[in-house]
Amino acid sequence: MLLHLFFSLFVFLTLIDNGNAGVTSSFVRSEYPAVDIPLENEVFAVPKGYNAPQQVHITQGDYEGKAVIVSWVTPDKPGSSEVRYGLSKGKYDFTAKGSFTNYTFYTYKSGYIHKCFLNGLQYDTKYYYEIGNGDSARNFWFETPPKVDPDASYTFGIIGDLGQTYNSLSTLQHYMNSGAKSVLFVGDLSYADRYKYHDVGVRWDSWGRFVEPSTAYQPWIWNTGNHEIEYMPFMVKSCNTAQGEVTMFKSYLYRYPTPYQASNSTSPLWYSIRRASAHIIVLSTYSPFVKYTPQWKWLREEFKNVNREKTPWLIVLMHVPIYNSNVAHFMEGESMRSVFEAWFIEHKVDVIFAGHVHAYERSYRISNIHFNISSGDPYPVPDETAPVYITVGDGGNKEGLAARFRDPQPDYSAFRESSYGHSTLEIKNRTHAFYHWNRNDDGKKVKIDSFVLHNLYWSGTESSAEKVESKSSPFTHFKQGFNCTTVRTYFGNLLST
Repeated sequence: MLLHLFFSLFVFLTLIDNGNAGVTSSFVRSEYPAVDIPLENEVFAVPKGYNAPQQVHITQGDYEGKAVIVSWVTPDKPGSSEVRYGLSKGKYDFTAKGSFTNYTFYTYKSGYIHKCFLNGLQYDTKYYYEIGNGDSARNFWFETPPKVDPDASYTFGIIGDLGQTYNSLSTLQHYMNSGAKSVLFVGDLSYADRYKYHDVGVRWDSWGRFVEPSTAYQPWIWNTGNHEIEYMPFMVKSCNTAQGEVTMFKSYLYRYPTPYQASNSTSPLWYSIRRASAHIIVLSTYSPFVKYTPQWKWLREEFKNVNREKTPWLIVLMHVPIYNSNVAHFMEGESMRSVFEAWFIEHKVDVIFAGHVHAYERSYRISNIHFNISSGDPYPVPDETAPVYITVGDGGNKEGLAARFRDPQPDYSAFRESSYGHSTLEIKNRTHAFYHWNRNDDGKKVKIDSFVLHNLYWSGTESSAEKVESKSSPFTHFKQGFNCTTVRTYFGNLLST
């Protein structure tokens, strides 16, 4: 028995010491400075026609995926808030009437922001739609997801911290060629808050036109980041004005609606949806979330609504990562981790996507829920019931890359690289999904990090052989990607018993 264990230990350490522990990529970018694209560039072009709709974007409009919210801006006058749609191009058998609003930000006055709710849609169907009138009318299309079903296959894109630089454009274009059907956006949209006064609103408008080639055709599932807060008390219009711009998330809330009421949320900033075989929970890092707050109470109840028999994949979106080994924003997610991590473990969340750090990083399955200030293990430990944590704050914004990682690489970090890119999550069935992170390699899309994600809920209900392996085999720990220290500890415990 001892000989067998020592042989297994030798094999494990040989394999892991030859490159299967955490990896810090040595790739260094060399192209595209981190500056915003000039406003006169064609990517910000205003559509032709007087008062033509612009900044068109759609998002899921209900809990189950049978509704869409269509939003757009008319710059000169309200115009029509009507959406005409149907199953054939140019043949619109249905009509929905929406509403419009506008807002001011310092001296900037927005265009007329329209919102229209399309419901009662068929699953897995392509719809064509038209907005605007006469010569200014514009035509688009979208596809609804398959019916909510445990084995419904679906591909999500994941983007964060996008901005409107040439790097942002590279990310957007590469994503649009990925084959994904919808974007999970983890916050920090336009970076308009990097400007002042009137230009803040101008850069929100330019960003809306910038992403329209994707957002008008695919639902983007929105989340906020710190760059949507826009707390700017210094923007005082006159001596008679006591305060400047101090309404948090003002521009975002006017421009980007979410289906929060469908999941009984009291705020557009946190909500959930079901789409195909996934249950997606959106959390707001910059809204109160400690015990007894509205977000905390909502999440407690929403976890009760998760039905893994119908939606086996449980995905959480947040902005600030709770596991991050970059020097930038290190430990900023610690407060949310201390509040919610135990819930993530209890409810077997499969994967958590975050942004904020302008780099890419993926963790192993680990947790840190046993320390209570006075006792317990204070360090993250391997945990097969924990989510994989993935940071994709690498969309390309003007602040540039977070190039400095902490050294040495912590045990919980599987792969990290300071580069721009996007991710895709291709759900195949209730048990497996394929994940890829795609680097913008100096203008070219290159798949760099990939793995098979095993569903936490259904992995324990497969064949008996797989159950035994997942519970008792040390090779399971190796497949989860644990490092030398973990394996040595594992075998050390075996030998001491």
